Amino acid sequence: MLKLLLDEHISPDVANGLRRRNRAIEVRYMVEWENGYFLGQQDSPCLQEAAVQGLTLVTYDRRTIPPLLKTWAEEERTHGGVIFVDEKTISPADIGGLVWALTRLIGETANWDWTNRVYFLRR
Repeated sequence: MLKLLLDEHISPDVANGLRRRNRAIEVRYMVEWENGYFLGQQDSPCLQEAAVQGLTLVTYDRRTIPPLLKTWAEEERTHGGVIFVDEKTISPADIGGLVWALTRLIGETANWDWTNRVYFLRR
């Protein structure tokens, strides 16, 4: 099953909303994950530890994550998957919209292997 790690720019309310909709959903947000150790850290160690724990990163960061993924692919390094959210499609302030879109995605992709998968979330 898809296990999510919400980056630090996504409200913890999204994690809480996902948990309310389905108690079986595994979701963590950056502030609580590893006692906040990865807050403000470089993307690479965060993505590496997420992969070790089988977590798929959910992020609005389309500036620094794509080049990192390209580098990792060239180095044949694996990651736990990345779900990109576009702020023009789902605003960071639209907590309910993001919860709904992620809930739908989880339902549609329950059996997918998220290793090295990159997905662009839609409404």
